[in-house]
Amino acid sequence: MKGNPELIDSLNDLLASELAAINQYMVHAEMAEDWGYERLSKNFKTRSITEMKHAERLIERILFLEGTPIVSNLDDIHIGSTIPQQVDNDHASELTAIKMYNEAIVLAGKVLDYATRDVLEGILRDEDKHLDELEELQDQIEQMTLPTFLSTQN
Repeated sequence: MKGNPELIDSLNDLLASELAAINQYMVHAEMAEDWGYERLSKNFKTRSITEMKHAERLIERILFLEGTPIVSNLDDIHIGSTIPQQVDNDHASELTAIKMYNEAIVLAGKVLDYATRDVLEGILRDEDKHLDELEELQDQIEQMTLPTFLSTQN
């Protein structure tokens, strides 16, 4: 099925965002693991795997629409040197992704591609969940203080 070129471009922009998120979460996971924060590392790794699934869905959809998935483009990756910086950077990335998904959903509706819109809405729900999880971590760090929070992450 020949897809709308503007929508395919939007899907490739989302793919660049997902590919960057995979890398950012994975590096944060490995840093947390290196520092001995196993629970936090697992949290980041799980999110990275979800982002991989998002990238896979986007690639499948781009191919279905007879587009070419562009996997060589990545959005900027922001690696934090501390846990609070990592959580804040991941939070910012999720906010950007949510904005991009909302815009792509509107575009998919505008070009009457409701199947693509459904795919995007499913991914958006995951991104909303990620944002909520990151906000929980930010709240825990603030309420517990960083040393106490980190002591719960072993």
